[in-house]
Amino acid sequence: MRIGIIVAMSKELELLKPMLENMRVSENNGIKFYCGTIGKHKIAAMKCGIGKVNAAIGTVAMIDNYNPELVINTGVAGAMNSNVNVMDMVVGRQVCYHDVWCGGFDDEVSYGQVQGLPLYFDGASNVINMIENKEGVHCGLIVSGDQFVYTIDQIATIQEHFPEALAVDMESGAIAQTCYVMKTPFVSMRAISDSPVAGHDNSQQYSDFWVDAPAHTLAIVREILQNLK
Repeated sequence: MRIGIIVAMSKELELLKPMLENMRVSENNGIKFYCGTIGKHKIAAMKCGIGKVNAAIGTVAMIDNYNPELVINTGVAGAMNSNVNVMDMVVGRQVCYHDVWCGGFDDEVSYGQVQGLPLYFDGASNVINMIENKEGVHCGLIVSGDQFVYTIDQIATIQEHFPEALAVDMESGAIAQTCYVMKTPFVSMRAISDSPVAGHDNSQQYSDFWVDAPAHTLAIVREILQNLK
């Protein structure tokens, strides 16, 4: 299977690259792709950059150049639920935007929904079913927006619209939308780097997370790729 893996930051890419066997680097329109194999699958990995526009540009480049049969977005996210701990993994059964509002004059459009598109973008069920019962893995809603969410007040505002959200990031929504439009299966798998809802200094959590790199989370990604048919 051809699989595209998209991350947002260099730190995330550096954790991913050692997983690739026979890695080679190619460049298209200024975007670097790290290509190799994991198990029997052909992998193209890339860093898209932070935020929705970078994520959408990177996803289009990935699909145009490598025509993946599955796109995996992996990286980090903040917890939106007190039951989700730092170093846990949240897998998006669904992904949506927390900062989109196209309504006002259209009662058919929900908060978070881009007109003409679904409110929620579904993750690839065959991948989710493989890991939903693993310890430290939570499957549910990931919300995305162009904000670094790190305070209780920000969390509370998002929860007014999406009380069921488990994690928040800045890229999953745009990648999910692009894959939906381009008819490519997609799943977001995010390691939790910090938890504003934990009630203490989550900036220190974020720093400690990178000291203790999420090896167990990457091991889950590797396991999925090795077992995926």
